Amino acid sequence: MQYRTLTDGTTSFEVSTLCLGAMNFGTRTDPATARAILDRFVEAGGTFLDTANNYNAWVGGTGRDSEDLLGAWLRERGHRDSLRIATKVGAAKKDPSKPLSTTPPTNYEGLSAEVIRKQAPESARHLGVDRIDVLYGHVDDREVELAETVGAFGDLQREGLIGIAGISNVATWRVVEAREEARRQGVAPYGVVQQQYSYLHPAPRFGRNNFVTPGLLDYAASTGTRERPQLAITAYSPLHQGAIARLDKPLWGGVDHPTSRARRAVLHEIAAEIGATPNQVALAWLLGGEVPVIPVIGVSSIAQLEEALGAPDLILDAGVRERLDAEPVGA
Repeated sequence: MQYRTLTDGTTSFEVSTLCLGAMNFGTRTDPATARAILDRFVEAGGTFLDTANNYNAWVGGTGRDSEDLLGAWLRERGHRDSLRIATKVGAAKKDPSKPLSTTPPTNYEGLSAEVIRKQAPESARHLGVDRIDVLYGHVDDREVELAETVGAFGDLQREGLIGIAGISNVATWRVVEAREEARRQGVAPYGVVQQQYSYLHPAPRFGRNNFVTPGLLDYAASTGTRERPQLAITAYSPLHQGAIARLDKPLWGGVDHPTSRARRAVLHEIAAEIGATPNQVALAWLLGGEVPVIPVIGVSSIAQLEEALGAPDLILDAGVRERLDAEPVGA
């Protein structure tokens, strides 16, 4: 396993460069399997876990299933001090009787100070921790003033409930504005942003703000100074929910276009040549990029985890990366 430091200029700690996503734990992934995956991840040197306060409410869960399972497992294993836990607030249903929606008419809690101050302690309680290492705003909320959201995260940091604040599913300009607002308020800025990101890119579309963009990568690369503290990027769905390796699975979320299909073919070709799996190459591509990101891997079996664990030590040489990044011919 490899490691890197997360920091917001005030709080710093080390995390593994693979983050284990626990979204399905306790629902689609049964508790026994989830515990076995967690045990193996820690045994392999993994230290970074990711969840949220609304996961899998849409498949009959409570929304807290993943947090609850992690909390019980932490109590059983006694690993709390050696691990870093990330969770998210703001995307649970505002009205439980209606479908979840982040587009008008919206039905999600959002990132008001009231929601953040209510839900963060609840997440800590369900996780059984005194301090949440990384707390993300799950979906950027443009209906609330940034000053209010940033101030609420700052209050929780001063109180010691959270370590580093972060934001997810957000436009780059909003990240920059929020970090400037934090500077104005004298609080620590967002130190992490979580977006969807994989070797396959979506077609450009106005309003599609949940993917990593070249602009976000460029901004992250510019950080790490006293005036502009580091911003790390974590990437969800880095294997596109299995569609990178499995040609029978549909591409979704704007990624189903000729360029993606051509890139996927090259990825498979290179994986066969170097004796790795397509998933391992896709993860190694993210980990070893000019602006490295931390993939959030969602696995449902030990076999899937073992495959992913082979990625951090897979170094793609310059020639391989050039082939992977070349403009597809005829796409």
